[in-house]
Amino acid sequence: MTISPPFLGFPDRLADGRRPRAVIFGAGHGSTYRGKDSSGYALAADAIRAASQDDAALVDHWDFDLAGPLFDGKPACCIDAGDMPTTMHDNAGNQARIEAKTREVLTLPAVPILLGGDDSVPIPFLAGFADHGPVWILQIDAHIDWRDELHGERCGYSSPMRRASEMPHVVGIVQVGLRSVGSARVADIEAARHYGSRFVTAREIHAQGVEAALRHIPEGARVVVTLDCDGLDPSIMPGVAARTPGGLTYTQVIDLIAGLGRRARIAGFDLVELYPPADIDGLSALIAAHLFVNAIGAIVRQI
Repeated sequence: MTISPPFLGFPDRLADGRRPRAVIFGAGHGSTYRGKDSSGYALAADAIRAASQDDAALVDHWDFDLAGPLFDGKPACCIDAGDMPTTMHDNAGNQARIEAKTREVLTLPAVPILLGGDDSVPIPFLAGFADHGPVWILQIDAHIDWRDELHGERCGYSSPMRRASEMPHVVGIVQVGLRSVGSARVADIEAARHYGSRFVTAREIHAQGVEAALRHIPEGARVVVTLDCDGLDPSIMPGVAARTPGGLTYTQVIDLIAGLGRRARIAGFDLVELYPPADIDGLSALIAAHLFVNAIGAIVRQI
């Protein structure tokens, strides 16, 4: 595993054998569809790491998003463990490695934070929580991702929430930021509703605030956040393959993260679908880096 440079300059291990509270790791490839090229998504982890470097010397400074420095007076407790060795089209192998790494982090115990590739990566990430449930899922996305199968693949980027709904340790799903044409087929909507997924559209968040989503999360629940970059508006997150207007703002997303940290416990966090070839002047990578900072800050404050 190689990283260059590490996120915010974090070490790859803590001194004196101390155990980290959160572990960042990257996964460039999950389950790629036959005939498709997912190599652009594999650039995301290093793009986010690079975007974080200007703030690496500032982690002890005041952050008005977090109402205090990143670690809130606590010792630095997050490491960057590098990237998983994934290979495009080695779908079964990639799934096994991502799930194993997630399980490894959880046994430390620590909160796994995944710098993802495409939106198939959350499937093995979520599967890694099998011995650490029950968990809820808070998905931030323009799409519901409830396809049962596409191009002969059941674990591709169109299916993560469908596969998650079949995991016994997943007890509830809240899907936030949904909007526009193309998010789902009628049969997918019906399947998600039959399962009991809670839909919260982007327009509901714009009109009612993030409480429209947070109210569906039981207080004290363990929650895994999976954040698809196209859940944000393309005016601030252009580096995605499916630009969809009307998305969430940066402030709405960090308010969701902070509100979740106060209401429940963030058990894991992934960010996927950043597509650096479509980015504009590194804006999307910068936004993604700041979202990770907010996630780490929320996790530290809940421990």
